[in-house]
Amino acid sequence: MVMSVHTNKSAMIALHNLNRTGTELETAQNRINTGLKVGGAKDNAAVYAVAQNMRADTGALNAVSTSLDRAISIADVALAAGESISDLLVQMREKATAALDPSIDTFQRNAYDADFKALRDQLTVILSNAEFDGANVLDGSIAGGIEFLADADASRTLTLSTQDLSLSGSNITLTTAIDLSSVTNATTALTQLQASLDNVNQSLANLGSDLKKLEAHSQFVQKLQDALTVGVGNLVDADLAIESAKLQALQVKQQLGVQALSIANGQPQIILNLFQG
Repeated sequence: MVMSVHTNKSAMIALHNLNRTGTELETAQNRINTGLKVGGAKDNAAVYAVAQNMRADTGALNAVSTSLDRAISIADVALAAGESISDLLVQMREKATAALDPSIDTFQRNAYDADFKALRDQLTVILSNAEFDGANVLDGSIAGGIEFLADADASRTLTLSTQDLSLSGSNITLTTAIDLSSVTNATTALTQLQASLDNVNQSLANLGSDLKKLEAHSQFVQKLQDALTVGVGNLVDADLAIESAKLQALQVKQQLGVQALSIANGQPQIILNLFQG
């Protein structure tokens, strides 16, 4: 072995190993601090790119989930209002049937008529309040239906169909002028009520089907978000148990490296012994 005061090969090797240990120690500390084994593109470019795409999909699905939550809320409100309207029609049918009783007098007929009109007016009140976030699918103000996001690419939608339950509409044929003031009017009202009840109940069935479809898709989107989140974690999350053990090993290795460098730096001192008399 050549002994020189200009070049200390052992010290260079020891310093190189110490620097490499320091780099590994810094990496382990960063993983423990952040909980990530891939925190940026320099850690693993390919894995980082895949993880970022999956994070983008998760973010887009948040928007889908929000859209579906709004759809479900609109449908819930509409369904509650529709069921109340169906109940009112049942009561109105009862009043119309009672008004056909030939034994009642004018006072009783007027009482039935007043109750009938009160129920009819309440129907209009319920209809006007069947709104959520500016959307009312029962008052006939929206044609066809409302579309909501169904996937992260915004290329597919789910439709909440509108159900027109307004007076004189396609389902409720009763008009605001209908009354029970005579047997003829009561007969007309009863006929219209029977048809309206059938139509309203069918509308409620359609609305219920749409709501179940929206809820099922919302649950699917939530499961998909969870799966993507777990997938990203599998790609980028650090195993802290492994990193903790590695950190302790590297700390010991660093201490040994410092001692090895100190020994290597002391070797040139041996040369002095060669020149002692």
